Amino acid sequence: MSKSVSQLHSSLIRSEARGLLLSRNVLIEADAELSYLFNRARFGRSRITSQEEKQWFQLDMEEAFYLCFSLECLKVIGKDGSIKSNKELWEYSKSEKPAFPISYKAYSHLRHKNWVVRSGLQYGVDFIAYRHLPALVHSEYAVLALSKGDNELNGRLRV
Repeated sequence: MSKSVSQLHSSLIRSEARGLLLSRNVLIEADAELSYLFNRARFGRSRITSQEEKQWFQLDMEEAFYLCFSLECLKVIGKDGSIKSNKELWEYSKSEKPAFPISYKAYSHLRHKNWVVRSGLQYGVDFIAYRHLPALVHSEYAVLALSKGDNELNGRLRV
């Protein structure tokens, strides 16, 4: 785990961080320190609000599940106000995005190897992987996560 991810991990545990589950994203309220750590570790995207002292960070489902399951430093609250277990969050993610198990496996593999992983939607791929800060370098890989065999999850390759 990189130093910046380790610092984010510690801060999230210390603050008992909770994210709000909204459709295909998780929103986390962050103070200045947590905002700095999210930006430094390259998790989520900052959302502009009228509050100067608080910011919101929007995490993709892969990022949120990685923080919940792999790093065990985030709790996710559903629309009903209850904390979702890892199993409930996994099932919800699969229902919203059928290819989630495949994309999460690719995402977590890259994160475990200390790559900075960002959405590749604008390039027609699942993820873009950077060895260093995205602001300083171009991405080294465009990642398309596919399941084994020829099935409906790989259908976008036929289009």
